[in-house]
Amino acid sequence: MAGQGFRFKQFQVNHDRCAMKVGTDGILLGAWAPLGKAERILDVGTGTGLVGLMLAQRSNGQVQITGLELDKAAAAQAAENVAESPWPGKMHIEQGALQQFVAKPFDLIVSNPPYFVPGQHFDCAARASARHGGSLSLADLFSHGCRLLSENGQICLVLPWQAHEEALTLADSNALYLQEQQSVITREGKTPTRFLLRFGRIKNCVIKEEIVINTVCGEYGDIYKGMVSPFYLKM
Repeated sequence: MAGQGFRFKQFQVNHDRCAMKVGTDGILLGAWAPLGKAERILDVGTGTGLVGLMLAQRSNGQVQITGLELDKAAAAQAAENVAESPWPGKMHIEQGALQQFVAKPFDLIVSNPPYFVPGQHFDCAARASARHGGSLSLADLFSHGCRLLSENGQICLVLPWQAHEEALTLADSNALYLQEQQSVITREGKTPTRFLLRFGRIKNCVIKEEIVINTVCGEYGDIYKGMVSPFYLKM
């Protein structure tokens, strides 16, 4: 971790002007979200631009990634992070709200959305605002995500376990079907703390698997290590 940000193998993410810093949730989403044949990708609530930059590293040259961010300071810093990355031609930042955002359909929509767990405390007002979800509810994310999704497109989210059932209900109300669920376990033997969820318009057999971050021996789990090793400097 650098003073103003986080250094990955191929790019730097500065986050001193963003309420939400580089964290495990975003790294998991950026390393996992299946790209398939996606050519147009939307990162909702891009923050630092982290998830979009990870997808840029993983993708071929034809992909175009839009990072959408409501907060002006975060959007400006995300744009700087993109400009200083190896992929300034693959990704651009739009400042604005998802509810008013208009664009051609996207093949893949990703989001590490804001959420609020009752009883959770925040270290500053900006962080509280970013996490509370007042500006982007999970309901808005699904309804407007569905509006912007191509016919065969997919929506990939990382959510805390508390939001799991709500996400399934909202997806159903927008005619979206769960296609994949990865239960993320911080330490082997514990219950999941978060889920990686993939939704689409087509009803398929649901893939349900687990990602263990740390084994009982304190080592990184094999699946997790395989996902993030292209990004972390010391892995």
